[in-house]
Amino acid sequence: MASLTSFALRHRAIVLALMVLFILAGVVSFQRLPVEAYPDVTNIQVQIITLFPGHAAEEVERLVTIPIENQMNGIPKRASLRSISLFGRTLPGHHRVPG
Repeated sequence: MASLTSFALRHRAIVLALMVLFILAGVVSFQRLPVEAYPDVTNIQVQIITLFPGHAAEEVERLVTIPIENQMNGIPKRASLRSISLFGRTLPGHHRVPG
């Protein structure tokens, strides 16, 4: 560490030139950085609507909703999984973390 300090004190012009170079590189990088006024921070949502007319909610859940949920459980970066089974239809929903 002492040799680095002594080198910097002996060669001030080189150290100042490197410092100016790093500052210019930082300014150029900052200017090229994309900035959004209102970035999208919401989770990605997918909702599936299926119809199975004439069947009770329990049958719809057993025959339609649970198989769909089992397939959706394998999706990477899944934040949550919510489903609603009603008379003759099901509404499984999937929320995903962006990125």
